[in-house]
Amino acid sequence: MNSHDGDYGLWTLVVINSLFFILFAASYFKPKSKQDWRTLGLFSAFVVALFTEMYGFPLTIYLLSGWLTEHFPGINWLSHDAGHLPEMIFGWKANPHFGPFHILSSLFIIGGFWLLADAWPVLYEAQRTGRLATTGPYGRIRHPQYVAFILIMIGFLFQWPTLLTLILFPVLLVTYVRLAKREESQALETFGDAYRDYMRRTPGWWPAFKERRSPN
Repeated sequence: MNSHDGDYGLWTLVVINSLFFILFAASYFKPKSKQDWRTLGLFSAFVVALFTEMYGFPLTIYLLSGWLTEHFPGINWLSHDAGHLPEMIFGWKANPHFGPFHILSSLFIIGGFWLLADAWPVLYEAQRTGRLATTGPYGRIRHPQYVAFILIMIGFLFQWPTLLTLILFPVLLVTYVRLAKREESQALETFGDAYRDYMRRTPGWWPAFKERRSPN
């Protein structure tokens, strides 16, 4: 399957975009432990799969081409713009980069990176001093860094959904939840009742809108 418009097969863009988002995430996440590297590695796999279809080879479009052509005639499904499936399917006629799903995508992605950047200094200082991270984003949810990665992935799915990333997303969700539980078990061993109190006061994934600080 080749695009006569030259919109795919742009492997240099696949590499550049993948490296940009992976390195950008790593610069804020700053992995140290095996768990950290696993978290970043899974996110990296998602990003590579995304940009491979966005600029390299449109596997999802190829597999769904018959159904798409039948139900949405008149669209050049080999063009880059057509890869913005939500805008195409819901009949957005203007540039899809200004469509509602793309705008929503940008909000999720920016919000995810903002949360990641905001959470890291708090966690770093807590690790440096041997204390619990309970302020900033950690005063509202116990796992802001995992939530940040999830928000970024949701944003990319709104912007450019593919079969592979849709399969990877729930796998990553389950993996992040398991990693969070493992980290909490380690925190309970290290901090004991202080962490149990933190768990009682602070939700795991959905934010409490009033920051709660540890009495310590």
